[in-house]
Amino acid sequence: MYLNNKNITLPEDPNTVVWKYLDLSKFLDLLMSKKLFMSRSDKFEDQYEGTFSEPTYEEIKKIAENNPEFLQYYKSHREKVAISSWHINEYESFAMWQIFTQNSEGLAIQSTIGRLQNAVIPEKKFDQFIGEVNYIDYKKEHIPFDDVFFPFLFKRKSFQYEREVRIISDVTQSNTKLNDGLKINVDINQLIEKIYIHPKSENWYKNLVIQLVEQLGFDFTIEKSDLESDILI
Repeated sequence: MYLNNKNITLPEDPNTVVWKYLDLSKFLDLLMSKKLFMSRSDKFEDQYEGTFSEPTYEEIKKIAENNPEFLQYYKSHREKVAISSWHINEYESFAMWQIFTQNSEGLAIQSTIGRLQNAVIPEKKFDQFIGEVNYIDYKKEHIPFDDVFFPFLFKRKSFQYEREVRIISDVTQSNTKLNDGLKINVDINQLIEKIYIHPKSENWYKNLVIQLVEQLGFDFTIEKSDLESDILI
């Protein structure tokens, strides 16, 4: 496993704050299994996920004229790559609550870049990296393809609001078959710095989350979202 790659960039400060917004069932699955779920790259809503920009695709097509397997490799590679997405932001994001939690019973994990790096437990069977996503114009800009991870670290500019950092697993070299995704071993206490409860949730829900976390043997700091603070006037 290689969590560092000279071609893949990350914010320099390991204390850069990152977030993951999810529902209670996925959160409990993370705590109970001590494994982080990663979605297969071609299962994301964005159909461009793991594909190339137009200038790069034209370049690859020329190379593939005499070597059709070259293009086929890139097409099938998406089925071998799994991704866990995290959002860079010093503060909570109202937009992220809206997009990634379906109702008022969602929550957010607060972590840091350094914690993510330390939380992922080395995997002998396949490669893993952590990298920051670049947002480009897919009609004009070039995505380099001298590193097989690059297609998964570029997205269209319309997704810039995500400010995404990704944990990426590539199982190409192993016999692992990805269906919807992959679960990887993580150190939960490293991964999670704080838990924030959905801003529109009731007090009983916060108390339930606290109780469940305690029963599972963890002692994270659990906060109600700052977005629902009392108005001062």
